[in-house]
Amino acid sequence: MESTRNYFHLHLISDSTGETLIAAGRAAAAQFQSSQALEHVYPLVRNRKQLMPVLDAIDGAPGIVLYTVVDRELSEIIDQRCREMGVPCVSVLEPVIDLFQSYLGAPSRRRVGAQHAMNAEYFARIDALNFTMDHDDGQLPADLEEAHVILVGISRTSKTPTSIYLANRGIKTANVPIVLGVPLPERLSAAVKPLIVGLIATTDRIAQVRQNRVLGQTQDFRGDDYIDRAQISEELKYARALCARHNWPIIDVTRRSIEETAAAIVALRPKLR
Repeated sequence: MESTRNYFHLHLISDSTGETLIAAGRAAAAQFQSSQALEHVYPLVRNRKQLMPVLDAIDGAPGIVLYTVVDRELSEIIDQRCREMGVPCVSVLEPVIDLFQSYLGAPSRRRVGAQHAMNAEYFARIDALNFTMDHDDGQLPADLEEAHVILVGISRTSKTPTSIYLANRGIKTANVPIVLGVPLPERLSAAVKPLIVGLIATTDRIAQVRQNRVLGQTQDFRGDDYIDRAQISEELKYARALCARHNWPIIDVTRRSIEETAAAIVALRPKLR
């Protein structure tokens, strides 16, 4: 029998983009498999006029309230109104800020959206994203040496989404497809500076993902070999052999999320330097 799932309202109030809250809320909600959060995201709430309709919406659909609002006056209004409504609320950043203040012995400057400041790190991320999009799926192999990370793997091993995720962390990432019997670009084999990582998955997993892709193709698309498990097994064998020949580490993405795969790649960088 299918288990009954309970639904609850999760209100996320932010004076910035809300990314921090969304990540925190989803990470917490994922621990309660029998319950499903109905997210209500309120970004860029920076004054009383913007806050009041948000509080009215919470009153109409009570649930858990998480917020990241650095303005003390607005924070106090949220706390007070939630108490009056009998709704639990938590400032996600406040305990962290308090800890930093205690350890560093200095008060925070409480700047709205400070984590999104257009500093050198911000422009490094933009540069990494541009590089990654230009070097997707084996494009522009001539300057692969400029990459921080190069991902190789057969079709449907999450190379592109993982590359984009890494780029969002400021890591210039290229990805090169491994095709059965087709030599790799010479610049890839000769690359010295980038960390080169092979991505693989189980035959069943790749066949399943490829099947979904085939269903979205036009009538003229012939995908028999593309989804054939014997063919996929040969492709994986070929990919493993290439990685072993070049001593490239391999990550199995079968049961990993994009975030987990990226974290494993980041962890490899200092180890191999």
